[in-house]
Amino acid sequence: MKSISPLFSVSTAKSPIFYFSPISRRLSSVKFAAPPKINSPDTKKPCSKSAKTLSAAPTIDPIATTAASSSPKKVLVPIGFGTEEMEAVILADVLRRAGAEVTVASVEKQLEVEAYGGTRLVADTFISACSTEIFDLVALPGGMPGSARLRDCEVLQKITSRQAEEKRLYGAICAAPAVTLLPWGLLKRKQTTCHPAFIDKISSFRAVKTNTQVSGELTTSRGPGTSFEFAICLVEQLFGEPVAREIGELLLMNPAGDDPRQEFNEVGWSLDRTPQVLIPIANGSEEIEVVTLIDILRRAKVNVVVASVEKSAQVLASSGTKIVADKLINATTDSIFDLIILPGGTAAAERLHKSKILKKLLKEQESAGRIFGAICSSPAILQKQGLIKDKKATAHPAVLDKLKDGVNDAQVVIDGKLITSQGLATAIQFALAIVSKLFGHPRARSVAEGLVYQYPRS
Repeated sequence: MKSISPLFSVSTAKSPIFYFSPISRRLSSVKFAAPPKINSPDTKKPCSKSAKTLSAAPTIDPIATTAASSSPKKVLVPIGFGTEEMEAVILADVLRRAGAEVTVASVEKQLEVEAYGGTRLVADTFISACSTEIFDLVALPGGMPGSARLRDCEVLQKITSRQAEEKRLYGAICAAPAVTLLPWGLLKRKQTTCHPAFIDKISSFRAVKTNTQVSGELTTSRGPGTSFEFAICLVEQLFGEPVAREIGELLLMNPAGDDPRQEFNEVGWSLDRTPQVLIPIANGSEEIEVVTLIDILRRAKVNVVVASVEKSAQVLASSGTKIVADKLINATTDSIFDLIILPGGTAAAERLHKSKILKKLLKEQESAGRIFGAICSSPAILQKQGLIKDKKATAHPAVLDKLKDGVNDAQVVIDGKLITSQGLATAIQFALAIVSKLFGHPRARSVAEGLVYQYPRS
């Protein structure tokens, strides 16, 4: 069976699944297919039931949709102050694309939560409203102090403990396995992985250093950089291998044969001050791209301003995530930005294109010789506004033919002071490429290590 990417492998067990190397499984009462080289004699075919999409969510971008499903799988993703936003958003987004009915619940006294990197997310409901619900999966994002906020929530502890007792799926990523699940006693007799900064809290007899670890009903993972692997592993367990394969392809998870980065007409981007970056957002923006850019650039000590082109600061992203911008776009007109980056999303791209203020800002950016770029469907905006001209660029495969000189075999393309990317899962490479150009490769590699993301040494 054909592999989606070099990072994807296909099991030759009775029921093939995808897993990202290295995903490791230790099976007890849950009978899912195991990857090669793991002794799992009781392996059986995973659940292949699918589910309908969340009815409360907006119509999902055709770039990102999968097949409709028949019976709902209910998933809880709790968040609190300091939750790692990439992990929370990627989990919710990927599971919704697969057809799960995802509830993002706040453990705080308010629905709006400021995440680890400063992104302001709005939960669907309070955790108290979920106390009597039955979930097929409870998935805990990490981050600090987010993991401690989850740990201290008695309602969430009861929900997750009941999940484990009744042998339904539960999972945690980053700090959450050690900081949240361990004090609750939910790692007993489970092989577990987590962020390298917290692995010493887990018994050396049970701690493993694989990117994603399945042990019975429990799935754990290491950090923001392994969030896609974690989410796809959960999708496979809920819906089966075919859906996992389809979602992996839709997310553009390191397409085989594509270079991580190609650069033309190389020029320096380094500055003698803290870089000022504008990220405009709209209803329908791809939340994975928005949050990944914000999180990674802020980790690199970039001053990021998120501006809404809507009449309100809060936008409803493509897969149902509610994000609150720092300000409205009209409040940015007196500022000069070193870099303007447009996230994607088909509906959002049209709304960004119609913003007169943003159009003026982009024109001034190009005229002044400053840096600008776009990801996913948004490079088409730059093409429409005459800002790409004879430059090399890439975009989501669904819109690549709209570019005059499109590059189809690279995740990220840099041409002078223009940077573009394919979208979704390539957003991590995109953000790290920006960091590398602004600060140098060592800074980008340092940020990647904190994400637990494999990045070239040179």
